[in-house]
Amino acid sequence: MLSHLPILQVILPLVAAPSCLLIRRATLVWLFTLGVSLAALAVSVLLLQQVYSTGPISYALGGWDAPWGIEYRIDLLNAWVLLIVSGLSAAVIAAARSSIARELAAGRQILFYTLYLLCFAGLLGIVATGDVFNVFVFLEISSLASYALLALGRDRRALWASFQYLIMGTIGATFILIGIGFLYMMTGTLNMADLAARLPALGGSTTVLAAFAFIFVGICLKLALFPLHLWLPNAYSYAPSIVTAFLAATATKVALYLLLRFTVTVFGVEFALASLPLELLLIGLGLAGVFAASAVAIYQTDIKRMFAYSSVAQVGYMVVGIGIGTATALQATLLHLFNHALMKGGLFLALAGLVYQVGGCRIDSFRGLGRTMPWTMAAIAIGGISLIGMPLTVGFVSKWYLVTAAIDAGFWWVAILVVVGSLLAVLYVWRLVEAGYLQSPPEALAMIRREAPPGLLLPTWLLIAANLYFGVDTRLPVAVTAAASQFLLGGAAP
Repeated sequence: MLSHLPILQVILPLVAAPSCLLIRRATLVWLFTLGVSLAALAVSVLLLQQVYSTGPISYALGGWDAPWGIEYRIDLLNAWVLLIVSGLSAAVIAAARSSIARELAAGRQILFYTLYLLCFAGLLGIVATGDVFNVFVFLEISSLASYALLALGRDRRALWASFQYLIMGTIGATFILIGIGFLYMMTGTLNMADLAARLPALGGSTTVLAAFAFIFVGICLKLALFPLHLWLPNAYSYAPSIVTAFLAATATKVALYLLLRFTVTVFGVEFALASLPLELLLIGLGLAGVFAASAVAIYQTDIKRMFAYSSVAQVGYMVVGIGIGTATALQATLLHLFNHALMKGGLFLALAGLVYQVGGCRIDSFRGLGRTMPWTMAAIAIGGISLIGMPLTVGFVSKWYLVTAAIDAGFWWVAILVVVGSLLAVLYVWRLVEAGYLQSPPEALAMIRREAPPGLLLPTWLLIAANLYFGVDTRLPVAVTAAASQFLLGGAAP
């Protein structure tokens, strides 16, 4: 069984998704989905342990060895991302039952769990596969499921947001497919490891440059990198609360994985960051996203939209790390990928609790929340502090590594801008803290509100507690990301 873990990681949710349609009761479907997510998490833990101990795993599908057959190749980078995606999926789906029962009609609940597992399987497939065409296939599976999940939102604007996401996502996927076609035309292979070995001999071929440009832009659309982020605020704002939490914690992390995989592994650092002016482009777009998105977030009254723009800013920090391109900078990116998943997963689950009780999450809903829903408000406050990057939270750890990497690489101005950009988050987080703790609740709601159900509150606090725990005990994430960044840049695996 252990030898089949790479394919089991993807097959479990992929087979489970249509099986949901055979179960008629929503509670049983939820338990089934939770069980599948926990099983996928267990597989990802075993994969990370095995890769960390013995090195990369190569799994040939159907007995056809690479590059002729499809290969699933698990190394430290994607083992780390698989753990993040499966862990956050398990936490989100654990909180889903009461939230979905409140926000979706009974006839749509089973459909939600089916689409959830399809999206989950697609994301895991993108990360696990070592074949670039399979990346496109799984990208389409996860994207189509995401569009449908978003359209389930009870606000009619969810349909427009889903359509907008579909258009932008289709353009991104088409760009990626065109780039893959160019690569196959030049090399005759679709295997990532084989591509990495053959592309250096092609040098500055115009076709290879075109392939890189198409793939880079397509991934940046999926990643919501500024200024290609316009689909994200509406998608996060109008989706069901659990869908927002799931996408915020996983989807952009997988897109960032793809950017790392193609930039550093397939095309190589020498080509992407040395031969091309990508270093300054990534740093510039990343910092522009930090400041522009943070500035817009300050003036939002819809808190889901506020944190959506915050996600665009946080993506900027991760992209800056890729742009700097050193081992410490890539480690900072991988740390922030993990840390941001914990932050946004906890924050959006807390907002799901607020939506459950109040029916919305506008800034007015936060008035006096510290008195009427103290545990929910405390979760939002701690998640916000982590988002700012205060010491003893995970946000501080990854930003410290990013600032250190920028200084070591001679980018003093980048380090200063990263710190200033982090301070902007203080402004919009303070608005929530002020409303929650310093203002009185409306009379109509003062006696009505109570805490969210325990089934929703406990997974929220699991993620919030992780924000604090891994902000103090950093051994696991720092050790894995340090080894992964060294491996990406050609160092020996542990």
